[in-house]
Amino acid sequence: MKHTSLAGFLNTQRAALAKGPVGIILAEDGVELEGTVRHHIGLGFPVLLVLGAAALELPDDLAGETKVQIHRIGFDLHRPDAMIHALNPIIEAMASGVWGYYCFNAEYLFYPFCETRSIGELLVFHGEERRSAMLSYVIDLYAEDLHSHRNGVDAEGALFDRSGYYALARLDPDNHNHPKERQLDFFGGLRWRFEEHIPKARRRIDRIAIFRAKPGLKLRANHTFNDEEYNTYSCPWHHNLTCAIASFRVAKALKFNPGSTYDIERFAWSNSARFDWSSQQLMDLGLMEPGQWF
Repeated sequence: MKHTSLAGFLNTQRAALAKGPVGIILAEDGVELEGTVRHHIGLGFPVLLVLGAAALELPDDLAGETKVQIHRIGFDLHRPDAMIHALNPIIEAMASGVWGYYCFNAEYLFYPFCETRSIGELLVFHGEERRSAMLSYVIDLYAEDLHSHRNGVDAEGALFDRSGYYALARLDPDNHNHPKERQLDFFGGLRWRFEEHIPKARRRIDRIAIFRAKPGLKLRANHTFNDEEYNTYSCPWHHNLTCAIASFRVAKALKFNPGSTYDIERFAWSNSARFDWSSQQLMDLGLMEPGQWF
């Protein structure tokens, strides 16, 4: 279904947000957009919202014979703070307790055993563990040959960094810069290796991409929420599930930006590995946590 504006969608289709999980894809451009939508259809999302000018160009038959609702919504994603202006009205309109997830085009959600278990099954278990959000690590994907793939994107031959990830304590400026409980800032991938081209505020790779809606919940521009418990990586008692988002977004940006594209001849390095599009590969490298979910 096509909608010319987010306000129009929220005025007429609020019932689509009454159940979940609701997947939200922010289409900054058309690169790998169709592949992104198809990947998330395969995970079992019953409702997908695709926002952005490129969303309106998607084919009408993407859902195929599945029962997924796909809403293509016009939205200017190049305005300042576009992400929070797009997502917070949707979060406010979602029924309390409904799970939501967001990503950008050329990004793909992976969670433990996602090949055989649906997103709905994952979130039923996570909710039973008294969790209302899930930490995700954004794992940069990139093309090996930037002469053949000038935008940095090669889904069939994607590479990623198999090492070079680390975490630092997240300091609380409101509490004498003491570390926040069960919160860390995570770094690695292209944002770490090419940090001179990345603004300091955008170098983290952690994102609270999966969340449960409730009254007053707000997403902040740094991919955290105004409820600090949502920003924790686990409960106090044991490890919880985490997920990963395999993403071409940084590679695409580094090759699109005139300030970096001519300085970067290749993304591949000695610690690059072929991405095999499996959850097991990410778990083996410690890039997501199965917790107690076996």
